[in-house]
Amino acid sequence: MKKTSLSIPANEYISRSNLLLSNLNLKKVTGIVLFTDSYIQYYSGFAFIPTERPIAFLMNSKGEKSLFVPRLEWEHAHSLANIDQVVYYQEYPNEIHPMLKLGEALKELGIHAPYASDQNGYPWIFGYRGPGLQEILSAPPLQVTEFIEDQLMVKSIHEIELIKESIKWSNLAHSLLQRYTTPGKTETEVSLRASNEATLSMLGAIGPIYRSQNAFVSGVSADYRGQIGRNAAIPHALANNSVLQAGDVLVSGANAPVWGYNSELERTMVIGPANDSQKRLFDQMLTLQELAIDMLKPGIPCSIVDITMRKYYQDHDLTPLWKHHTGHAIGLRYHESPFLDIGDNTEIKPGMVFTIEPGLYHPEVGGFRHSDTVLITDNGHEVLTYYPRDLESLTIPI
Repeated sequence: MKKTSLSIPANEYISRSNLLLSNLNLKKVTGIVLFTDSYIQYYSGFAFIPTERPIAFLMNSKGEKSLFVPRLEWEHAHSLANIDQVVYYQEYPNEIHPMLKLGEALKELGIHAPYASDQNGYPWIFGYRGPGLQEILSAPPLQVTEFIEDQLMVKSIHEIELIKESIKWSNLAHSLLQRYTTPGKTETEVSLRASNEATLSMLGAIGPIYRSQNAFVSGVSADYRGQIGRNAAIPHALANNSVLQAGDVLVSGANAPVWGYNSELERTMVIGPANDSQKRLFDQMLTLQELAIDMLKPGIPCSIVDITMRKYYQDHDLTPLWKHHTGHAIGLRYHESPFLDIGDNTEIKPGMVFTIEPGLYHPEVGGFRHSDTVLITDNGHEVLTYYPRDLESLTIPI
């Protein structure tokens, strides 16, 4: 696999849009309107913070592309987007509603019914209110979200390189997190120290060519997110400045958005020698994850992986400790489809990137979950993350 520059090249945005255009022409629509921020970023390279101000990607049946943004984003969009033109409106709310301005922009591009979109209007976030596309264009849009999601599923060589770069710095951050974790410290101080040091190291190494391209994260992060002690049994707990104590089970996480692309590294650690209950659940969790990873290959449905995992839970009386599916895809979003879940029959294909994270959650003992980022290859899979996974390596000395 050839090395690439640390970004998505302009010609890839063109090829992505051309694939979308081909699908639109097959459906015989006049164009498309996209409001979802990750879709806009995928087709144009424009990363932004979604607010109450509508932003949209427009493309007509000729392949002419435009970004529709508020005035405050105009220079920003011009500097980042791989696009033909950027059209702006003054502000929301304003004397003229932005959706009426969007109607004018669509008319200029020749987009009218029949047309396609990812949703019927700008989503109601941060208090936004306004008319939908159906009111602006006097007809509902044809939904094309499924095609877009299918396109996002299979990663290009450039996307994979960015995910690998994310893994490199996540690995450093997690190493520092484990090093600074000691009884008596708080999760906040060890997380901040590890994250800041890893971010500074990354910027010192690749700062001139690095961009987070993430609306909420500007560097490397490693933390416990409140999954400490018995709270480790809550898969999506929130950080609460817990004091680390001997005997705690810890579920950690590390990530580093690189030009918008994410990876996932999670580990279960124990402060001090693990007791028998902790060892048993750790070993079972590790067996589950290894079984899931070994199954990954092109041509099988996602559901079969999760079905096999659930059978293992049942056969070993672990079902009461089960709380979520085996894993999910990852890329521009930290959760993407397809999902390694009994209800998702999507065929696994080369170029897909998954997190593998079957967990066990005992209310009295804690949570046990490793997560590794895995690439599907032509012949099987490649585990991209490389942090130690054994209990001895993940036991923090007192």
